[in-house]
Amino acid sequence: MLITAIVLSLLGIAAFVFLFAHDFNIYWLILSPVILAIYEFPAVLALWLHKRKKNKARSVHPV
Repeated sequence: MLITAIVLSLLGIAAFVFLFAHDFNIYWLILSPVILAIYEFPAVLALWLHKRKKNKARSVHPV
């Protein structure tokens, strides 16, 4: 799951560069943090699920 988060993060950055690099202007500069946040959301979600799964496995106490 951690590898998935890393791959999704790199794909999000690559998609941003591919879509907006050829027509980059001041408006894209202003909007780029929002656009990057949208493209990075799947990576953040995958990392969050990984951490949740890891913490849940760690918190199980055998009786």
